Amino acid sequence: MNLWELKPELGSRHKPKRIGRGPGCGHGKTSCRGHKGQKARSGGNTKPGFEGGQLPFYRRVPKRGFTRISEDYTIINVGDLDRFTDVVTPKELFETGMIKNLQKKVKILGAGNLNKALTIKADAFSKSAKSKIENAGGKAIQFLGGH
Repeated sequence: MNLWELKPELGSRHKPKRIGRGPGCGHGKTSCRGHKGQKARSGGNTKPGFEGGQLPFYRRVPKRGFTRISEDYTIINVGDLDRFTDVVTPKELFETGMIKNLQKKVKILGAGNLNKALTIKADAFSKSAKSKIENAGGKAIQFLGGH
């Protein structure tokens, strides 16, 4: 097969609508624009971003000093940390494939049970996760800066 032999699937291409060719074609007279109104006039259409007179979105959004409030965390459950032995850091989680991105912050949640005394270093802990880690005899150490 060559590039010039390619053809579109049967029924996927339609003939363009021929408008303004008299009443016999069904698209004559007003040429599918309807009667009167802004969109019926020549050159009569709104610019992109026009919201009917309402203050447009691009003017409503703050332009300077706007920061996203929510933080992105990679979530790990306490029950998934049972496979580790001593110290658990984001680097160990990355090497085992539990997290995909070292740039994202890591939060430990309390689903599952922990049967070992582990020292876990992460960016955030839920209350239940912290209590489960400490009940197992481990430590939950929170990063204050980067990793």
